Amino acid sequence: MTQQNDPSSQVAVNLPELLVRIDNDRDLLLELIEIFKEEFSQLFQQLQEHVVRGDMKAVEKTCHGLRGMLSGLSADHAATIAARLEQMGRDRDSSGLNDAVALLDREYKKLLPELDAFMTKAES
Repeated sequence: MTQQNDPSSQVAVNLPELLVRIDNDRDLLLELIEIFKEEFSQLFQQLQEHVVRGDMKAVEKTCHGLRGMLSGLSADHAATIAARLEQMGRDRDSSGLNDAVALLDREYKKLLPELDAFMTKAES
């Protein structure tokens, strides 16, 4: 499998796109990453609770917020997963829900080191 086709080898954040979006403002980048790191964890925990309760309407609403956060950071693959979860909630389709949540969690864990590296670069 080529690196281009292997999702595990893709970057989690499209940094060039993100920098254009924020006019290359490194201070804003740091602020956005800090906010994301605080809020994503809370929303993801809520998502997990909604899944356990089977509250698909709440899954839809929470994933809408997650998708927006991820899109704002140019985390395109994670945003796509959140959008899929949002659609599952809208359709009240819980089949494959746990797998999709686990996939979003893996993508988030992949995002963190990239975001930390961006923060280190932006601070120097």
